[in-house]
Amino acid sequence: MPESFAIRPATRSDGAFLADMVVEAANWRPGSARPRHEVLGSPEHSRYLAGWMRPGDAGFVATSPTGEPIGAAWYRMFPRSDPGFGYLATGVPELIIGVRPIWRAHGVGRALLQRLAAHAASAGYQRLSLSVERGNFAATLYRSEGFAVTQPTSGRDIMVKRLR
Repeated sequence: MPESFAIRPATRSDGAFLADMVVEAANWRPGSARPRHEVLGSPEHSRYLAGWMRPGDAGFVATSPTGEPIGAAWYRMFPRSDPGFGYLATGVPELIIGVRPIWRAHGVGRALLQRLAAHAASAGYQRLSLSVERGNFAATLYRSEGFAVTQPTSGRDIMVKRLR
């Protein structure tokens, strides 16, 4: 049973782990896992990783007591001409989050969301957006952290959190 974890800023060298977390996020539905190469080979998912730590990127990585990465949350800016799943508007960063299954429901995702939202607010952003597929249990966490559905789309919702 997981006990404790730490959170640190993400670095350029975390790119491979962030790729793992994109795969975790894409494969949230039990019993319907897509192969890693298929998820990462698709432009709609690879956009969250390509050129990681480009200007405007920020994120955090949760680590186990042994220092192993167990979860990550990060945001990127996308142009209107090439939006992500959770694109809301120009100047609104879109967040991505993933947590290893054994560490879910232990506060890791919540701590990562809170840290990333605080960072985005301190960087001057007014809102954060994300996309969640309907039926994903993570939507309950997002709502409890102040995210609200703003743009329902086919099978997924765009959620936004206003930052103070």
